Amino acid sequence: MKVAVLQSNYLPWRGYFDLIHDVDLFVFYDDVQYTVNDWRNRNCVKTANGIVWLTIPVGNQNDRRICDVTIRDHGWQRKHWMTIEQSYKRAPYFHQFEPLFRDFYQKRWTSLSELNQLLIRTIAHDVLGIQTSFADSREHTLSGSKGERLLGLLEKLGAHEYVSGPAARDYIDLAAFERAGIQVQWKDYSGYPEYPQLHGPFAPNVSIVDLLMCCGERAPHYVWGYRE
Repeated sequence: MKVAVLQSNYLPWRGYFDLIHDVDLFVFYDDVQYTVNDWRNRNCVKTANGIVWLTIPVGNQNDRRICDVTIRDHGWQRKHWMTIEQSYKRAPYFHQFEPLFRDFYQKRWTSLSELNQLLIRTIAHDVLGIQTSFADSREHTLSGSKGERLLGLLEKLGAHEYVSGPAARDYIDLAAFERAGIQVQWKDYSGYPEYPQLHGPFAPNVSIVDLLMCCGERAPHYVWGYRE
């Protein structure tokens, strides 16, 4: 079984969904430390005024897990939806996805992890048609250092192959994975093709929202289909 393990992000870019598509099982790894100024609670969209960050206000505490991050201020929801609506109302597929995102921003969210995971699952399964299964690392009792904890999780899951982003090279003990019979594959996020965008020159690393609004049913081609 091929597995990926990653923290949940807010409205991730297409590379995140490409990783999900690569594996049989994608595990949300939200029982690890929350990091500020990261992708957990923010992402960016393309607007007529340039790249704009959409940030969920959750405070600046580092001493908590992602799954423990609560959302108390709810004014951001209307602001985020208004930014998306104003930026993409002229996009070819805005009306196709308007109900999905409007409903999402009308719901009252209290957990960052719950918000991220539900939105990612919905986009992956219902919009992009990805068949990958999802799980949560909190379903297992884990211990040890950073690399040991991850390896222990993969062993509990029965993984034979682990697909990882390149940042994990700093702490993954490849020899330990090899002894456990788990092959490590490093995800390459380069080479994604450009697609038709609004608002000037192409911006490659914006939220998946941009790709969906601009390309609709063609979105999977620009995530993984171009390789096939």
